[in-house]
Amino acid sequence: MIKAAPVIHEMKSKPADFDVRICLTSQHKDMLDQMLGFFEITPDYDLNIMQPGQTLFDVSTKCLTGLEPVVEDFKPDMVAVIGDTTSALMGCIASLYNKIKIIHIEAGLRSGQKYAPFPEEMNRIMISHMADYHFAPTEEARQNLQKEGLSKNVFVVGNTVIDALRDAVGVVRQENEMYRKIFSEIDFSKKIILVTCHRRENFGEPIRNIFKALQSIAENYNDVQLVFPVHPNPSVGKLAHEMLTGYKNIFLTDPLGYAEFVWIMDASYFIITDSGGVQEEAPTLQKPLLVLRDVTERPELVKLGISKLVGSDTQTIVQAAGELLTNKDVYNTMKGKDNPYGDGTAAHKIVSTLLDS
Repeated sequence: MIKAAPVIHEMKSKPADFDVRICLTSQHKDMLDQMLGFFEITPDYDLNIMQPGQTLFDVSTKCLTGLEPVVEDFKPDMVAVIGDTTSALMGCIASLYNKIKIIHIEAGLRSGQKYAPFPEEMNRIMISHMADYHFAPTEEARQNLQKEGLSKNVFVVGNTVIDALRDAVGVVRQENEMYRKIFSEIDFSKKIILVTCHRRENFGEPIRNIFKALQSIAENYNDVQLVFPVHPNPSVGKLAHEMLTGYKNIFLTDPLGYAEFVWIMDASYFIITDSGGVQEEAPTLQKPLLVLRDVTERPELVKLGISKLVGSDTQTIVQAAGELLTNKDVYNTMKGKDNPYGDGTAAHKIVSTLLDS
């Protein structure tokens, strides 16, 4: 829903025949509620599927059965799904079963690896082959769809995550002192390294190796502060607290609301992440990226030199971080690029296209 927010506002601002309803799954509800308030979004339906320890089977079945009465009640002409989540895939299947047109926002991203990211790579491939409208963020994403025989109703528009970020950063920068108080334990005279890590493919030994790299960075660079909002998944949180607690320059926080996360991204020196969305957001804020993956569905960033794939190898991560901390030429090369994922106008382009169709 973060990525969808600009589209919702665009649609609701149109006086024509748009009747827009918003359906949530309520996964990670605390973070979701804060985001809804920030963007002034009021949901119409809430599947409320979140349960501790649930599996992909649980998410899939709860989403699909929960959507059946929603579709029967609203009887939409179109359903928009965003990204590559399991809930997006289930939204597609529910629409297919009811012969409803499907709009896919963030279409065409491909890593070329079935299990990386997991299960997102296969989710987005299946969504693409059910969708009626494909809104691709980049030309390369469009070409990926074309290779799969999908060329009808494909539009390159950028990504709505950049629309949302541009709106949000303008707001949070005006409240700079308030956010500094929220992060009062952090010394902002030092270089802030923001860390996010939560992908399933990194669970187990890979995430242990990643945390060893964070330990090494903290021990060898006194002029840094590592800020790690710990994902609520216990496969991440338990090990993070075991391995990273006690370091004076590593700050483990609870999951951050959208506004707080945007602010700390904006305040960071560079970012270490395995997130998909953060890979797109960081270039808008001119933040170099070290990506904790072996492959990425956003290769444009690697080709432009904005991001570097470091996987989960401890030494590779430490070496790449060290270069950014000590070599200004490397740092400036990675930060000084335009964002290939959009200029903040994706939502307007999507709605205009749908109105004209």
